Amino acid sequence: MKYFGTDGFRGRVNETLTVDHAIKIGKYLGYHYGKEKNGEKVRCVIGKDTRRSGYMYEYGLVAGLTATGVEVSLLHVTTTPSVSYITRSEGFDFGIMITASHNPYSDNGIKVIDKDGYKLSEEVLLKIEDYIDDKISIDLSTGENVGVAIKYPEGRENYAKYLQNTMNVDFKGIRVGLDCANGASFMLAKKVFDALGAETIVINNTPDGLNINRDCGSTHMESLQELVKKEKLDIAFAFDGDADRCLAVDENGNIVDGDMIIYIYGCYLKEKNELVDDTVVTTVMSNIGLTKALTAKGIKNVQTSVGDKYVSAEIVAHKYSVGGEQSGHVIIDKYATTGDGILTAIKLLEVCVEKKCSLSSLISDVTIFPQILVNVRVENMEAVLASSELKVVTDDIVNKLGDTGRILLRKSGTEPLVRIMVEAQTDKECADYAEAIKAKILELAAK
Repeated sequence: MKYFGTDGFRGRVNETLTVDHAIKIGKYLGYHYGKEKNGEKVRCVIGKDTRRSGYMYEYGLVAGLTATGVEVSLLHVTTTPSVSYITRSEGFDFGIMITASHNPYSDNGIKVIDKDGYKLSEEVLLKIEDYIDDKISIDLSTGENVGVAIKYPEGRENYAKYLQNTMNVDFKGIRVGLDCANGASFMLAKKVFDALGAETIVINNTPDGLNINRDCGSTHMESLQELVKKEKLDIAFAFDGDADRCLAVDENGNIVDGDMIIYIYGCYLKEKNELVDDTVVTTVMSNIGLTKALTAKGIKNVQTSVGDKYVSAEIVAHKYSVGGEQSGHVIIDKYATTGDGILTAIKLLEVCVEKKCSLSSLISDVTIFPQILVNVRVENMEAVLASSELKVVTDDIVNKLGDTGRILLRKSGTEPLVRIMVEAQTDKECADYAEAIKAKILELAAK
């Protein structure tokens, strides 16, 4: 697809993603759903994270939507999973989230969510792209058929109450750290944990429009690890800019990533005979050690391409219970249609409370292989990855690793990056092999 990648339409503000794009996306969505509903009023809900550019895209979308007759409800700053929840639970025809997730403030993006809380079908997204490129024309509303926009902060409250109602335990006496990444969770995460009885300490919850994800949140865990040790916390959680990701820190200050969260929750559900087909869903980025540990517990691990939409599709197709990504997108099918950072956090802590044990003890029998991830900025990604010279280098490394590791090369779905992943028996092997691949990629890119 030309504009919409694995996670919506994302790009540099007013460079690859402009306000005109937002207006056109709004116009086409209003037109599309207006035809589908055959004259009935179309309803849309919109949320955004804390980026300064969110205002621009929000009101650009509103202009396009109301121009084609849509009644728009504005949640303003909220999380991606809250938009998904409100869309499906309150009868909206579709939802939109304005966010670039874990990217810096200079990027932004537009995610479109269907009435069931899932990402919009590629068929409709392709039609939006055609409209952006002036390949098709649409009719606008006139007179009394022009749409309206209203504020809807109640939606955030409804979502917070829903999260609280998913719990069977309280967190009284538990000391919890939260890193809100100066993003969308700053208005919701503490409120939910406080309501459940936890003693919460929050960091990076003062967004200014420019500091989202800056040295904080799920992509920069150091300050949260330090907080756990300094304050002697029982557990801590870090979210990304739109709070559809969650990573944890155990009582010793060690990071517990998405792989480990899926392992913990998968084992928990299996013990309760609630893990459908004794299977969890992960991506090809998941560590070899996870698969080995799951197998030892009698749990199968189905892997998809990288991207939570692929995990979601696999879960929906087979009605699996849980799945996600190493990066912290975790989908718990019973409660959500998308990755939900706050939900993941409270359900992970629920496991600890029910089992009366620490987070570290829940993964004590998992041996994770050393892994390194390296990003290489490359404009001509397709040509580089198809190069026979690169294949010679990677084939040699694969032969040397045998069954003691693996490599994976892939394109980023949101940036001009080639992502290199190497797993091996030692950190030095990982670093050496990753550096050899990176050097060859840079050499090819310079040609």
